Amino acid sequence: MAAGRGARRPRGAASVWLCCLLLLLLLLGRPAAAGGGPAPQSPGAGVRTFTPFHFLVEPVDTLSVRGSSVILNCSAYSEPLPKIEWKKDGTFLNLVSDDRRQLLPDGSLFISNVVHSKHNKPDEGYYQCVATVESLGTIVSRTAKLTVAGLPRFISQPEPSSAYAGNSAVLNCEVNADLAPFVRWEQDRQPLLLDDRVAKLPSGALVISNVTEADGGLYRCVVDGGGGPPKFSDEAELKVLADPEVPSDLVFLKQPPSLVRAVGQSVVLPCVASGLPAPTIRWLKNEEALDTDSSERLVLLAGGSLEISEVTQDDAGTYSCVAGSGNETIEAQAELTVQAPPEFLKRPASLYAHESMDIVFECEVTGKPAPTVKWVKNGDVVIPSDYFKIVKEHNLQVLGLVKSDEGFYQCIAENDVGNAQAGAQLVILEHAPATTGPLPSAPRDVVASLVSTRFIKLTWRTPASDPQGDSLTYSVFYTKEGTARERVENTSRPGEMQVTIQNLMPATVYIFRVTAQNRHGSGESSAPLRVETQPEVQLPGPAPNIRAYATSPTSITVTWETPLSGNGEIQNYKLYYLEKGTDKEQDIDVSSHSYTLNGLKKHTEYTFRVVAYNKHGPGVSTQDVTVRTLSDVPSAAPQNLSLEVRNSKSIVVHWQPPPPATQNGLISGYKIRYRKASRKSDVTETLVVGTQLSQLIEGLDRGTEYNFRVAALTINGTGPATDWLSAETFESDLDETRVPEVPSSLHVRPLVTSIVVSWTPPENQNIVVRGYAIGYGIGSPHAQTIKVDYKQRYYTIENLDPSSHYVITLKAFNHVGEGIPLYESAVTRPHTVPDPTPMMPPVGVQASILSHDTVRVTWADNSLPKHQKITDSRYYTVRWKTNIPANTKYKNANATTLSYLVTGLKPNTLYEFSVMVTKGRRSSTWSMTAHGTTFELVPTSPPKDVTVVSKEGKPRTIIVNWQPPSEANGKITGYIIYYSTDVNAEIHDWVIEPVVGNRLTHQIQELTLDTPYYFKIQARNSKGMGPMSEAVQFRTPKADSSDKMPNDQASGSAGKGSRLPDLGSDYKPPVSGSNSPHGSPTSPLDSSVLLVLIVSVGVVTIVAVVVVAVFCTRRTTSHQKKKRAACKSVNGSHKYKGNAKDVKPPDLWIHHERLELKPIAKSPDPNPIMTDTPIPRHSQDTTPAGTSSDGSTHQRRNSYRGHESEDSMSTLAGRRSMRPKMMMPFDSQPPQPVISAHPIHSLDNPHHHFHSSSLASAARSHLHHPGSPWPVATSMSLSDRANSTESVRNTPSTDTMPASSSQTCCADHQDPEGATSSSYLASSQEEDSGQGLPTAHVRPSHPLKSFAVPAVPPPGPPTYDPALPSTPLLSQQALNHHLHAVKTASIGTLGRSRPPMPVVVPSAPEVQETTRMLEDSESSYEPDELTKEMAHLEGLMKDLNAITTA
Repeated sequence: MAAGRGARRPRGAASVWLCCLLLLLLLLGRPAAAGGGPAPQSPGAGVRTFTPFHFLVEPVDTLSVRGSSVILNCSAYSEPLPKIEWKKDGTFLNLVSDDRRQLLPDGSLFISNVVHSKHNKPDEGYYQCVATVESLGTIVSRTAKLTVAGLPRFISQPEPSSAYAGNSAVLNCEVNADLAPFVRWEQDRQPLLLDDRVAKLPSGALVISNVTEADGGLYRCVVDGGGGPPKFSDEAELKVLADPEVPSDLVFLKQPPSLVRAVGQSVVLPCVASGLPAPTIRWLKNEEALDTDSSERLVLLAGGSLEISEVTQDDAGTYSCVAGSGNETIEAQAELTVQAPPEFLKRPASLYAHESMDIVFECEVTGKPAPTVKWVKNGDVVIPSDYFKIVKEHNLQVLGLVKSDEGFYQCIAENDVGNAQAGAQLVILEHAPATTGPLPSAPRDVVASLVSTRFIKLTWRTPASDPQGDSLTYSVFYTKEGTARERVENTSRPGEMQVTIQNLMPATVYIFRVTAQNRHGSGESSAPLRVETQPEVQLPGPAPNIRAYATSPTSITVTWETPLSGNGEIQNYKLYYLEKGTDKEQDIDVSSHSYTLNGLKKHTEYTFRVVAYNKHGPGVSTQDVTVRTLSDVPSAAPQNLSLEVRNSKSIVVHWQPPPPATQNGLISGYKIRYRKASRKSDVTETLVVGTQLSQLIEGLDRGTEYNFRVAALTINGTGPATDWLSAETFESDLDETRVPEVPSSLHVRPLVTSIVVSWTPPENQNIVVRGYAIGYGIGSPHAQTIKVDYKQRYYTIENLDPSSHYVITLKAFNHVGEGIPLYESAVTRPHTVPDPTPMMPPVGVQASILSHDTVRVTWADNSLPKHQKITDSRYYTVRWKTNIPANTKYKNANATTLSYLVTGLKPNTLYEFSVMVTKGRRSSTWSMTAHGTTFELVPTSPPKDVTVVSKEGKPRTIIVNWQPPSEANGKITGYIIYYSTDVNAEIHDWVIEPVVGNRLTHQIQELTLDTPYYFKIQARNSKGMGPMSEAVQFRTPKADSSDKMPNDQASGSAGKGSRLPDLGSDYKPPVSGSNSPHGSPTSPLDSSVLLVLIVSVGVVTIVAVVVVAVFCTRRTTSHQKKKRAACKSVNGSHKYKGNAKDVKPPDLWIHHERLELKPIAKSPDPNPIMTDTPIPRHSQDTTPAGTSSDGSTHQRRNSYRGHESEDSMSTLAGRRSMRPKMMMPFDSQPPQPVISAHPIHSLDNPHHHFHSSSLASAARSHLHHPGSPWPVATSMSLSDRANSTESVRNTPSTDTMPASSSQTCCADHQDPEGATSSSYLASSQEEDSGQGLPTAHVRPSHPLKSFAVPAVPPPGPPTYDPALPSTPLLSQQALNHHLHAVKTASIGTLGRSRPPMPVVVPSAPEVQETTRMLEDSESSYEPDELTKEMAHLEGLMKDLNAITTA
């Protein structure tokens, strides 16, 4: 391989030099080409360049007259010279045999003797110049319009007129627009010279300003165009009148029309006015004054017309011509719209390309209105197809180039103003010849790895000639089957052997082939691969030819045709329609191709669109079509009809149009009908055309009453008329050249809130009175004014203030003005309405609590009928408040029924409610108060102010303090303290400390020194748990001398059931070594002496218990025996019956207060499993000797019950963040009984029944110390008092037990509270579905039998820690041990607490004896039975003795 590479290097270097030489030739041999890119070379032809080929001159729009000659210029540049041809209206002209049209040498078209008649117009039309160069291509010029002026026709001719000297005159002469430039004027048959005073408007009209006597005479206009003799209009005389010295009305002789002009043209806005004095003209544009003096493009022509030369887009706008004469002004407006021909912002650029490539010609144009764009290739219009596409609005994309695509492409833009063209050349290059060297073979294994509806992914392997193929690039050629046009897609980077072909057509067959390229060129092509794209779920296209037309004023018919549906027939159509001006579109399902909508609004625009549906769903919507319903006669009469009597013979009628929604079309006029009131059958009609809203009716009779009515008209007819309205003409023509005189009298009559005004008309009846004006106000009559009709003689002024002084004026008025006022004053009466009597307050107000925040308040109303139905407008006001805090305000709400739902209250809060009733201005007093306390809700805020402090003198003990939550929402029944050394640990991995009651402090012992802990607290009430507080961090102090007790390094300790007082330094512990719960490893007593002492104390205690039991049993009556038996059954003793094979050797629990055989329930699980038991892995986790190790092991559980004393203590198994777990088999038997110290409390607490069932299901886990034959139990009591024990297990069956029965039974036969075993306390964690708190469960497989043996009492007086809650930690030895559980029974001084007594512990009995003893535990004990039980006990003691001696 290396040798091969070395051999090829010289050739590679030579090829590099050759490429550089060719590039130099390219740069020197051709000009830079638009479109960029290197110019590839073609074989044997040198370097190809773009050929200059363009128009030098293009034809322009031309106006000609009949019989004249026309030249349309055209010249093109190219080498060689192009061939020029002409098209007229898209068809080539045959100029060889045409004697009137000929081609000039430069390419221009000459037309001689233009022909034009009414029915023969061969020369008028659109001309286009076509230039062709053989082997290059063809280009076309812009299109030029040749217009031939027709025969002269006068649309309007001059008319005789007159003008005052100094004024302006206008003589109209309107001809067809083509000939307007050929109009000239003659005065008295002589040509009229135009100057600043005499001007001709573009329409042909003549304007003469500042008329003098010399301007009088006969005028006519002459049309010289048309190719024939001049045509003369009629003559009209202009008379010049002398100045009458009397002002005349100001009127427009010529007003400016709205015009449309193209950029660069000139425009004249005519405006001529007449009046005396002679008017002045000024112009405004968009309400701003135009300065015509300082602008070169703005010129005022004769009479005041405005000429703007070379208009631009900025000249567009609204122009106002304002004529002023004296104090009078009139105004006329016109809109000037400026259009722009197409202009290229980006012209197409010439391009080089290879076959199969895709190219895009860019073309960007502007113009007003927006131009349309079409593309031409070599003179032929490009029709869009699969391979020629219009993209990005105007760009042309050509896909899969072939050699025939070469040529010239032109972008032609056109709008109403003109057209323009821009072209570019496309050169198709041959592929460069391969350099010397091996070419790659065909790629192998070309496959379509992914075929979709519109794309295909191809993959292949490298050619056999180059197995590595790292430097190869690939080209994928593809074509639609049946077409010769091939496209190419190149890989994006060398070595890539896959490509995705996009934008394919669904269900279409394509042919693919792949070639590889190396540095020498392109290699062989792969075999063609035929692939068909997937068929697409086709939705219908838009329905073609949608049309809508109105069929009546309330109906429209919409029609359409079937769209191209794709896969599946059209199922139905949905017709959408929308009323113009609204945004709520409605739709109708249609099964045919037309639909008529009825019930539409008259003369209203609607838009429609259609969507076709097939089995795949809705297709493409059509474009919106808009149509207006037909007009109709108005459906309402004109509004506000009023009559004004002008004089004795005329009345003016005024009105307003009907409401817009009822006009039903354009109002074309109004019809007025009137008649004499005495002759109602004789009706006269007057028609008012247009939008005029008043009409003078003349020729009426004097002193006669007439009735009038008005109706509106549309092109469809007459709408409804107004009601008849009457008016009476005057008896005689009265004088209205002066104001009326003062009214003859004015009287006022005051009331409480109004004043009645009455008057009589003026004494002089010869002056017209149109009406009366009444002014009034407090202290001044000018505050308000009211006008009334002239016929009225009184008026009531309303809404006045009582006991107020008003001044009133009365004036008569007419069109001249208001007459002399007449004054009067009045004081309104005082308001003396008596206060209404109060109503009776509602009774029986009750507050029904519905939830924690809702109370329903109900009441009765004695003022209602018996059925308590409210039929009047009375309403009730409910008010409520709480007294916490004391300054809270009442809240109110109104109700119209006899109840109200008060919401938004606070939970667990006492509210008071009261109600009052209001009817009109009468109200009752507040009712009696009803009270209600809302229900509790879980706390909605966490405990506050959580602090953690270290206990003085005990660095491993901390005290947690807190404050209750601010939103407790009920009585707080307890708290839960969570703590952990990892603040990010899952919450079920945190240690839990329950606190019962509303205590706000708790003590936790046996924490690890110099360790950060995190604490959270959660409050609880009867409804559940609240949110947790934020985590509080506390680092325990470092170790000091007082804390470093020898027991800190002990490997394990037996937990004590109750907290023992400090025994003093002289006390010698009963157990030496690391197993002592209190002692020191330096204790002088060895283990044998300690065992003898324990056995002795146990035997003495048992004997004392037996003696007392015998004494008590003899005094028991038979009734008490039955009662005791019943209580035993209640406690569930009968549940523990079982076969002898289920019983295992006993587990002996030694208690220090009394001896008791406790029944423990069997696990319901028939298949015992392995249980995880977390245990500490460090010796520092053991309980120190300095603190008593009583209290309960920390428990993971759902809920807790019962109460906890203030000095309750608890211990934690494993303070470290890493807590190992140990799997313990429940089925294996221990090799020997296990002794554990456990307290028995007094049994008179009513909560003990909880713990009886708890212990029944609790499993015991025992640890065997490796260095001692003594088994070590890890069971700990939960507390040291009867009412301080936490429930270990939720026991629903005991929740509903009556308190009386539980107390009675527990006094006779009940398990102590603290009798929970270590296996439960250190068991694996499980989730209980009840409360959602972390819970630890262990499922024992066998019942348990235990003895309780009390501890040795201290010799000195007991000393206790302060009464803070304390939780010492329980340590467990991380050793495997066996679990053994049997049933237990209890013997002891039931119901009474006794001091500890020495007990001698006998050896354990056989299994059979234990079984019999358990089976007898349900029956009452007679004296002989007790003797048998004592015998069994002695056997047990012997077994125990044997164990200890061993």
